Amino acid sequence: MATTENLLDLARRLQGIIDTAIDGIITINDKGIIESMNRAALVQFGYAIDELKGKNIHVLMPEPYHSEHDTYINNYMNTRVPRIIGIGREVIGKRKNGQTFPFRLAVSEVVLNDRLIFNGIIHDLTDVKKAENDLMALNEALESKVEQRTLEIEHTVNQLLQTNKILEKREEELELALVKEKELNDLKSRFVSMASHEFRTPLSTILSSVNLISRYTDDHQQDKRAKHVDRIKSAVNNLTGILNDFLSLSKIEEGKIQVQSNSFDMSHLCDEVITEVSGMLKDGHSIIKDYESPLLIHSDQRILKNVLFNLISNAIKYSKSNGVVRCVVKKNQSRLLIRIIDNGIGIPKDDQKHLFARFFRASNVINIQGTGLGLSIVKRYVEMLDGTISFESTESDGTTFMVSIPT
Repeated sequence: MATTENLLDLARRLQGIIDTAIDGIITINDKGIIESMNRAALVQFGYAIDELKGKNIHVLMPEPYHSEHDTYINNYMNTRVPRIIGIGREVIGKRKNGQTFPFRLAVSEVVLNDRLIFNGIIHDLTDVKKAENDLMALNEALESKVEQRTLEIEHTVNQLLQTNKILEKREEELELALVKEKELNDLKSRFVSMASHEFRTPLSTILSSVNLISRYTDDHQQDKRAKHVDRIKSAVNNLTGILNDFLSLSKIEEGKIQVQSNSFDMSHLCDEVITEVSGMLKDGHSIIKDYESPLLIHSDQRILKNVLFNLISNAIKYSKSNGVVRCVVKKNQSRLLIRIIDNGIGIPKDDQKHLFARFFRASNVINIQGTGLGLSIVKRYVEMLDGTISFESTESDGTTFMVSIPT
């Protein structure tokens, strides 16, 4: 059997639930006298509990419901035919300040200790009714505009051909907007899929390596510790690369990157980039330089460095064992011509048309880390310099990227 303490605890819990309910809750006896109200109900009607407890519920009703309420209860007690009790309906309430508001009232009958009480739940419909009224007003305004437009069309029948052309153009614009909307949704899906995979893999590597390092405490295990430290460094570099891709794309989209041209030696820039990416070379890999020195041009050195870094690092990443990457740079009277050539895995023919799309990755590189942003960023950079980028690729035989920049 429940103890008094348990019953008190249960009562406190129930009271807590009632007091924190979003909808108003009111309890009255079979005479219509208010016995309790929760906080939501008091706020809805603008009263304090001391102002209402012991008063007839009709104080919360405007006319004619105020005068007729006691009749409702008496009819129900005599006939047991419900009009609201156990059914619920929309009614009007009256606040302390005299304002009225609509609400949905659900009333239930409860027998408590041989005593009949009624419990009402009040769901304020003010916002719903306002939205309905706003919608009606909007519909009326739209109907008025439609009527006005109809009159205008009647006066411009002689321009029907031009009108048809305009409608056709609008239809094309709508179709284009729908296509762009679908592309945006696809883009979001690819981003979520890519981000969840690309962040999870290096983070898992870091976590497992840290756990393993903690086990190698002896001096003779330094080589094992060094191995896992290298794995952590590699994973951190991967994460940094991913974040840099996101940051670069964001800056381009927001127009924060401005072209700042100056004169510099392109051969020195190529040497600098090749030195930076040399750490990515696998066993047997090599980079062949094919450019003159000096090679003076006038362009944006920072943007060109990003273009070169992305193209050469991609060529290394997707090369086979003993792969060779060639960096060929030439200059004619008006343009700088760059070719990055590899003998790697190549790009499947069906994937080539999507290669510069954001977050797109070819079907044969799924198991190689990458964001699918690099080539999209490169294309945007090249276009900022009024240049062009193209490629030739055969699956399993390699790829050549060609960039042409005005100097």
